[in-house]
Amino acid sequence: MTPASTMPIPELFVSYDSAEKLKKEAGDLLSWDLTPRQICDLELLMNGGFFPLKGFLGQADYDSVVENMRLADGTLWPMPITLDVSEVFAAKVEPGQDIALRDQEGVILAILSVSDKWSPDKSREAEKVFGADDLAHPAVNYLHNQAGPVYLGGPVTGIQAPVHYDYRGLRNTPNELRAYFRKMGWRRVVAFQTRNPLHRAHQELTFRAAKEAQANLLIHPVVGMTKPGDIDHFTRVRCYEAVLDKYPSSTTSLSLLNLAMRMAGPREAVWHGIIRRNHGCTHMIVGRDHAGPGKNSAGEDFYGPYEAQELFREHEGEIGLEMVDFKQMVYVQERAQYEPADEVEPGMTVLNISGTELRRRLSEGLEIPDWFSFPEVVEELRRTRPARSKQGFTVFFTGLSGSGKSTIANALMVKLMELGGRPVTLLDGDVVRKHLSSELGFSKEHRDINIRRIGYVASEITKNGGIALCAPIAPYTATRRAVREMIEAYGTFVEVHVATSLEACEARDRKGLYALARAGKIKEFTGISDPYEAPTNAELVIDTEKADVDNCAHQVLLKLESLGLIGA
Repeated sequence: MTPASTMPIPELFVSYDSAEKLKKEAGDLLSWDLTPRQICDLELLMNGGFFPLKGFLGQADYDSVVENMRLADGTLWPMPITLDVSEVFAAKVEPGQDIALRDQEGVILAILSVSDKWSPDKSREAEKVFGADDLAHPAVNYLHNQAGPVYLGGPVTGIQAPVHYDYRGLRNTPNELRAYFRKMGWRRVVAFQTRNPLHRAHQELTFRAAKEAQANLLIHPVVGMTKPGDIDHFTRVRCYEAVLDKYPSSTTSLSLLNLAMRMAGPREAVWHGIIRRNHGCTHMIVGRDHAGPGKNSAGEDFYGPYEAQELFREHEGEIGLEMVDFKQMVYVQERAQYEPADEVEPGMTVLNISGTELRRRLSEGLEIPDWFSFPEVVEELRRTRPARSKQGFTVFFTGLSGSGKSTIANALMVKLMELGGRPVTLLDGDVVRKHLSSELGFSKEHRDINIRRIGYVASEITKNGGIALCAPIAPYTATRRAVREMIEAYGTFVEVHVATSLEACEARDRKGLYALARAGKIKEFTGISDPYEAPTNAELVIDTEKADVDNCAHQVLLKLESLGLIGA
């Protein structure tokens, strides 16, 4: 295969002088503040990582990509790259208009010349792109519960790249990597895509891949957005740097990719291939269940283990780089080495630690053997993810008004303070309304904002090693899930459903709120005129009709003990 890195890739940036002129003119334009995912997408549009795209997809290209994995002109492109906005913002925009795209500090990054505006069928997008309209898929959840309802499409004029203050020396544009490969004389380059720390199995896999392809190795981890609950990119990059000296320096390079992953399995693999071709690579490793998001709502894997490899191979010629496919690597005890699982002879002792098992060992402070990972990587992971008994965590009570959430949370707070060891903060619904959300009403939108504020404060407490106890009604599944994702980035989230019946809550209603709601004097009251979506997978369900407060708080304490969050 001829080296892809001999020619520069087209970028969407204008010259420095033109950019300065556009910055001044942009003061009069309508501005859209980009979300973190949109910033990732825009960066790769502007620097050529998403070549041949010239901007956010218009409606014809979007429809074609969703249906056929191709742009309207027939070019292979598997992932919709769309600018989703709110209905309020969309109402101010018409095709033919220019808008300024700004980062979250208000710095202008690009100008979008709007060519299309439409409201997509998101269920169809979920079915076609991700294989199922199932909220267990993180990208489907994002599509329905975070992305705006209106899409804007059109070409982008790049003014400046987003600023990264971390690892600047490791962040390379496609053209910077192509220039590096030319300078080093690397004509064949195999890319290794990862969103996890590297362990010994990965090292063996990448060594073998480079050898099989007779190529140099580019370790190309994603540091944009991955899957909720993944290890943060700062920890991962420190792990990559720790193992880089295990590779021969003249044949291996590390570069960071600011990509917002969709976890779309087969389509994602093809997308990753196109992106790596644009970065000057000639080969890419596609492993088992490449970019799979885990289990669906029925508890089964979203994609088959080798579906991604099959779709990639089908389109290899058009992608423009070769696939190096690899099976799962396992440690063979008798040989003291890693081998592909399907090549191990019968009777051999195979050792393997799954990602789930690794997380368990980290959370319980158990040994992680040298055959599995490098001591430097384990040390780094233990620093960021200490044993659960040393981590911060959040207990999130949810239930109807009058169910007993606050009373149990107060009792639990006292019991945890008696134990000592970590600061405990109670974020009670009424107290938060007074201090954080006094301007909010009780509409669905305002209640959601209130719960997200509680989640944000709880995530900060959790991140800093404290215990947060939250006791709002929190009636909506999507909002509780958003709070869970916020907190699980830093520690453990324990959802407690206080499942007191509506009849019991009404009977013990001291404030007379239910009577007012039934009389129509309180609008959108949970359980009467507004639904309560009961949790289906709470860590603990408590029935206060059958147990007193002390017993309920004790049940939570026992749960925390069983999870290893507090000492026995």
